[in-house]
Amino acid sequence: MSIKITINHALKKYGDFVAIPDLSLEIKPGEFFTLLGPSGCGKTTLLRMIAGFNSIEGGEFYFGDRLINDLDPSKRNIGMVFQNYAIFPHLTVRKNVAFGLQNRKLPKEEIKEKTDKFMELMKIKEYADRLPEKLSGGQQQRVALARALAIEPEVLLMDEPLSNLDAKLRVEMRTVIKEIQNRLGITTVYVTHDQEEAMAVSDRIAVMNQGVIQQIGSPKALYQRPANSFVATFIGRTNMMKAKVWVEGNRKGIIFDEGYKLEMKNLVNVSDGQEVKVSVRPEELVIEGVGEDKNANYLSGKVQYSTFLGLNTHYIVELEDGYRAEIIQESLIDDIIENGTVIRLGMKAEKINVFTSDGSESLVK
Repeated sequence: MSIKITINHALKKYGDFVAIPDLSLEIKPGEFFTLLGPSGCGKTTLLRMIAGFNSIEGGEFYFGDRLINDLDPSKRNIGMVFQNYAIFPHLTVRKNVAFGLQNRKLPKEEIKEKTDKFMELMKIKEYADRLPEKLSGGQQQRVALARALAIEPEVLLMDEPLSNLDAKLRVEMRTVIKEIQNRLGITTVYVTHDQEEAMAVSDRIAVMNQGVIQQIGSPKALYQRPANSFVATFIGRTNMMKAKVWVEGNRKGIIFDEGYKLEMKNLVNVSDGQEVKVSVRPEELVIEGVGEDKNANYLSGKVQYSTFLGLNTHYIVELEDGYRAEIIQESLIDDIIENGTVIRLGMKAEKINVFTSDGSESLVK
């Protein structure tokens, strides 16, 4: 069932508008691969090219060794799950799940066996005789997923499948989708604009912007070592701050306008005085203490407000240069730091990321 997808130099145009200029990637057999990016970045366009719903103006698309550029969508052996479920309102759950199997003119007993199997797998067998209007959004999406999987496709394509569900159902359904995909081992291409959702379900993620892949990697790699400032700001929250590089003999690091100096052992291709952008995740800013300390090396900031979220407390702190930084720290039994309090901040040098001044390139190995 698992198959490799290879895309070489894909080109998509709408008249004079180039949606995807030149895109290449390889999706491994059985991989859960996510296309992630803002609206209009080309992720759904690329998915529809894989499905055969969009024309291909250039490049080559392969399933395994099979070129599929001119292959009819019905002959690509794909399962598709859409944002709006796209299940038939006049058919029962059982008939919806069996629809693709009936189109393939399989024997009745085989249709029943496979329909029962996938309704059981998706935990919707008890609703077999209900019409979709009698189901919740989550149940309808389970029906759509069961229908897509029942034909045992080589590739499963999912376009924003959870965006119409409420927050609690989204979390529940993404767990269901990941567990089912793991169990079946089917090659899956998933489109979303929700970075948390992408990180929860994916083996690897391709972050896209304006039809160009910015970086491909595991959720951990993208979060901890983004290739550029776009990826850093799109994957999770970050504080993007300005600094300069300092080099003294074999030592080097960054220094902020306020005088806070941080040694970094993983900087590459930098020169003394070079202007840089520094990406600091909220959990990588450390509250060192309260009040001024003229003998210490730190960033100084004033707490603007705090938000208690149980496990963590979030602080918004205005630094001396006017930049408002977000800090996340584990909630303590002690009192929350009051608004207006001056605090001292440090950074986890091994975790922060440094980019060129235009944000296009990482300077951390």
